[in-house]
Amino acid sequence: MAVSFDLFGTLVDAEYPSDPGAAVADALREYGVAVPDDWDDAYREVHIDAPEGAEVPLPAHVAAALRSRGVDSPDNAARRAVVTAFDPEVTTRHGAVDAVAAAREAGSVGLLSNCSVPELVARTLIRSDLDRRGFDDVTTSVACGWRKPHRQAFEAAARGLDVDAGELVHVGDDPDADGGVEAVGGRFVNLRETTLESVAARLRAGEDPCP
Repeated sequence: MAVSFDLFGTLVDAEYPSDPGAAVADALREYGVAVPDDWDDAYREVHIDAPEGAEVPLPAHVAAALRSRGVDSPDNAARRAVVTAFDPEVTTRHGAVDAVAAAREAGSVGLLSNCSVPELVARTLIRSDLDRRGFDDVTTSVACGWRKPHRQAFEAAARGLDVDAGELVHVGDDPDADGGVEAVGGRFVNLRETTLESVAARLRAGEDPCP
């Protein structure tokens, strides 16, 4: 069996900036970038024409937003600013550590997270009670290029676990995104209908983790 988990809202809670555009602007100024006066508009505009379901890395969006106003971001300032702006406090959700441990006892276990910010998933894991070594593979949308529910996100996670996508059991809190596993023949454990504790108990009992 191969089980993958969503991260944010499933295994951890993370506090994000209430105004992401303003947080990025503040960080850009720290790195010596002249932020345009109409930055709020520039940040909200679409600057990169990506296929439906593709992930646009936030640093690429920020750099494009600056270019649209004639501003350069030297020395990788856009990426550095984004990483600085998204530096959350992390709380591990109740039952998360045990659920991952139970999945590992049952077979391979992975993480599949929608995240447009480089390094954020790794930093979140470090700040949580979860052990990065407890996952056989970590797949993020910013790395694989596709966001859940796109099938390619789940296919990437399955490849990382060396299984067919149809063998994947994905645990998450968002039916619209995480439920996309069903389109590739996998199964979805909806945490709006069950709990991590129940998932762990069923796995340890040798039962189907899907309620």
